[in-house]
Amino acid sequence: MQLKTKSFLYQLLSFAIVFLPFRIVLDKFTSLEGIFPSIISFVITLILAPKFQVVKTNEGEKLFMKWIFKKGVQEL
Repeated sequence: MQLKTKSFLYQLLSFAIVFLPFRIVLDKFTSLEGIFPSIISFVITLILAPKFQVVKTNEGEKLFMKWIFKKGVQEL
């Protein structure tokens, strides 16, 4: 599997893992209706979910992750 595919799958899974709980909590505990709980959950998830990116270096392609709860950029 290519690193770009892995990066995409990691990004998708991390987004889903963070988005779904926020979406459920906003739906159950607020009086928001329609698309608003989804939009608010989306914005919160964009801020809190880790970001994955493939970078070409001299040694080849490498997968990196950046997250607000961890300091700096980590190589995977």
